[in-house]
Amino acid sequence: MSEQILNFHVVTLFPELISSYCQTSIIGRGVKAGRLTVQAYNPRDFATDSYHKVDDTPYGGGAGMVLKPEPFFACVESIARPEGSPVILMTPQGQTFNQKLAESLSQETDITFLCGHYEGFDERIRSLATAEISIGDFVLTGGELPALTIIDAVGRLIPGVLGKSISLSHESFNDGLLEGPHYTKPADFRGMMVPDVLLSGNHALIAKYRRQEQLRVTFLNRPDLLERAELQLDKEDKKFLRKLQEEL
Repeated sequence: MSEQILNFHVVTLFPELISSYCQTSIIGRGVKAGRLTVQAYNPRDFATDSYHKVDDTPYGGGAGMVLKPEPFFACVESIARPEGSPVILMTPQGQTFNQKLAESLSQETDITFLCGHYEGFDERIRSLATAEISIGDFVLTGGELPALTIIDAVGRLIPGVLGKSISLSHESFNDGLLEGPHYTKPADFRGMMVPDVLLSGNHALIAKYRRQEQLRVTFLNRPDLLERAELQLDKEDKKFLRKLQEEL
């Protein structure tokens, strides 16, 4: 069975933003290992006028410039990718991105991102997309940072990118809960001590402590997640949560 490779295609007016990030850290490691590819495509290269113009004034008047459809269509149509692979438009109107969606996208072989800029894009560009995704209710200058956020979240799920798969299983949101605290040497730093249980060598107690800390952190910071994780909570989890509620 061949190893999974995920190919990211990013349509952007600022390809250097994509390439500089994707050469570093975990995603850069995945690229070097041959498990990921990241290719940026500039619609300016597909503009037919001598100025390589990609935007124009909006019909009906208004402030700002609107991205033209011709260069974006030509750019997307030039990308060699499997028919039916996701084409994601980064837009505030889209589905909110989360870990479950990241896991779903990690099953793909190719993902294409359309990054807008300036005042917005011609509405007809929307027809190129198979999905629209938002990373939150706030405004950014362009779609590059949201696209990189998804590339990072999805790319690290590809086997062989992150390294030890066990580290994935203990991260926030993978089991519906937030991640608990971590400690390293020294055991005593300015009077702040590493919990004794982590120094005990008792793996059963350590596992119990880590689970309870996950529950504690989630309970205090994102109680809404506990409702969604209800089916994954066992008797001991629920008993500990009741104790936390009583303490408060």
